[in-house]
Amino acid sequence: MEYSIVPAKIDHVPGVTAIYREAVLHHTASFELDPPDAAQIEHRMMSITERGYPYLVALGSDGSLLGYAYASAYRSRPAYRWSVENSVYVDPLAHGLGIGTALTRDIINRCEALGFRQMIAIVGGADNLASIAMHEKLGFTRAGHLPGTGFKHGKWLESVLLQRPLGEGSSTDPDVSAFPGNLYP
Repeated sequence: MEYSIVPAKIDHVPGVTAIYREAVLHHTASFELDPPDAAQIEHRMMSITERGYPYLVALGSDGSLLGYAYASAYRSRPAYRWSVENSVYVDPLAHGLGIGTALTRDIINRCEALGFRQMIAIVGGADNLASIAMHEKLGFTRAGHLPGTGFKHGKWLESVLLQRPLGEGSSTDPDVSAFPGNLYP
C-alpha cells in the first residue's frame, strides 16, 4: 500500500478522531474510557504543535488517513524538557503494513533534530505485543513494567515503559540555549 507521511493539519482531525475512537472503545493502548470528540482532538493537536512538537499523519494514495503519531512532553517539570513521550495509532484496516513503524521512525528523527535526548513510550497493556515489538525494533528498550495501573474493559491493565536515547542521549550535556531548552523559562 502506498502512503505518505506529512505534518498533521486541522483537516486531518476527523480521521485522527475516528482512529482514536476505535482505540479507546475497543483496545487498551489508551487508558481513556470515553473517546474525545473532534473539538477535543483539535485542541490536543494544537496544544502539541504550538509548543513545537511534531505531529504527523500517514495518508493513503486516496487521501485516507491511515495512522498518526506525535511526540509531546514526557512530564511537566522543567528538568524533563529533554525527554518526550511518543504516541502512535494506526487504523485497524492498515495494521501490519509498517505504517506505525514509519510514523514512529519519522517522529524519532524529528525529535532528534529538535534536540530532544530521550523518548519514552508508555504502552498500555502488556498484551499489546505488536506495539512493544515495533518500539523494540526501533531501538527502544524496556525500562519498566507497572502492573495494575489502569482498569478498562473489565480487567486490570499494565503499563509497559520503553525508552530510547535520541542523538547523544545522556552522554553529553544539552545545549540549554536551543530548543527544547527554551520550553521553560
